[in-house]
Amino acid sequence: MPISLKDQVALIVGASSGIGRATAVLLARDGARVMASARRAERLQELKDSLAAEGHAVEIHAADARDAAAMAELADATRQKLGPIDILVYATGTNTPDRSMKRLRPPIWDELIRTNLDGAFYAAHAVIEGMRERGGGHLVFISSISGRAPDASGPAYQASKHGLIGLAHAIRLEEKENGIRTTVVNPGLVDTELMEKRPVKPTAEQLAVALLPEHVAEAVLACLKLPPRAVIPELTIVPSAM
Repeated sequence: MPISLKDQVALIVGASSGIGRATAVLLARDGARVMASARRAERLQELKDSLAAEGHAVEIHAADARDAAAMAELADATRQKLGPIDILVYATGTNTPDRSMKRLRPPIWDELIRTNLDGAFYAAHAVIEGMRERGGGHLVFISSISGRAPDASGPAYQASKHGLIGLAHAIRLEEKENGIRTTVVNPGLVDTELMEKRPVKPTAEQLAVALLPEHVAEAVLACLKLPPRAVIPELTIVPSAM
């Protein structure tokens, strides 16, 4: 039977849009005590107001995942406002239209690696000691099917997503005896703002059958609701029609 997430403290990084926002909404509705974070403060405020209208209170804290100190401050703020952190969901990610090797340049490479991979490490590093001390916690990383199979998403994006999968599994191997679980979720095509960073946009027909952020968030929630003695280390979710 799925466990209740009521009163568990969940930190969502990348909560201003897409999968992160959808996950924050579902967790709040399930009774978790949510800290929603992203760079865009105005988006976070809109999320807070929207959930407040439903009767769900969430905390918000604007922070840049690419900054290790900012992630440490975010974790501290979460603990001060909500208590010890039980759940981290890292849903921040980006890509670029200049993704092919013909157009990819070091600054673009650095931006993708910093956002998609470095930030995940910074966030995990900021929360894991507290989880270790308490003997439990669950880290969820949103990767991509691009981390498992070559595609047209570009070398920097694919390298970062491969790295994110490796990070998740390495943490689980090291920390499982401390009661810390990790899950990495690999979505296929999802209709989010990231589509705007494709050099060629998906067709209307493709978007009509693509996953919605809520579909991925439901998968995240299912993983989080497993009892502590069980874990889904890696999950792939793709559109059923593709």
